[in-house]
Amino acid sequence: MNRIPLEVCVDTIDGAWTAAQNGADRIELCSALSEGGLTPSLGLMAAAAQLPIPVYAMIRPRGGHFQYSRLEKSLMLQDVQAAEDAGLAGIAIGAVNERHELDQSFLAEAISGTGLNATLHRAVDTVNDFENAIVSAIDLGFERILTSGQSVKADQGLNQLAHAVRRASGRISIMAGSGVTALNAALILKETSVNELHASCSAIEDAPAPESQVAQLGFVSGSGIKKTNNKRVQELRAAMDRYQEAAA
Repeated sequence: MNRIPLEVCVDTIDGAWTAAQNGADRIELCSALSEGGLTPSLGLMAAAAQLPIPVYAMIRPRGGHFQYSRLEKSLMLQDVQAAEDAGLAGIAIGAVNERHELDQSFLAEAISGTGLNATLHRAVDTVNDFENAIVSAIDLGFERILTSGQSVKADQGLNQLAHAVRRASGRISIMAGSGVTALNAALILKETSVNELHASCSAIEDAPAPESQVAQLGFVSGSGIKKTNNKRVQELRAAMDRYQEAAA
């Protein structure tokens, strides 16, 4: 029996290795997770290609909404090519139009122009017609959809996630993300039958002394820095495995 895949989103090379060595099955590689994840640098993509598990690069040129200008779309297409050139396994991408539908023409161009697999990221959670977006993602050739069920956290969108799984009917993988932890993983899996889970598995570490220069200059928050945490990866992986064993 194949285990339920766990994807961990990271924004540092150290975090990527921590996730890979402690139970992650795939990495979503980003910069600036504090902004919801942006496109990683060329250097980070090249370094992450050496990981022993598949790595998907986030293709998102800025924070904020997912309606992109012509110039931004051109940049995103270049970033897709950069991910392929770096030797990564895939991309995570999404875009919507002014009607809050998936931007099908742009997404078709992005996917057809690369040999990489593609995840439709949480831009899908902002569309008006969620059910139609699932069908569109299938038609576009996406491998999976990352979604919280259009809720702030995945455990608040259980009904919508379950509906997405039924609508997908095995034609595309549904991966639940946002606020996924070892404490709610079994609930999400049981109530929705999603195919995969996605999490940051991060914890706040390295809180600076208030008098330190990096804190006083505003480079580091007084509460510390969020980092991929080995124990949280292990705990989430273990929770998923326990659920799968009990459900077998």
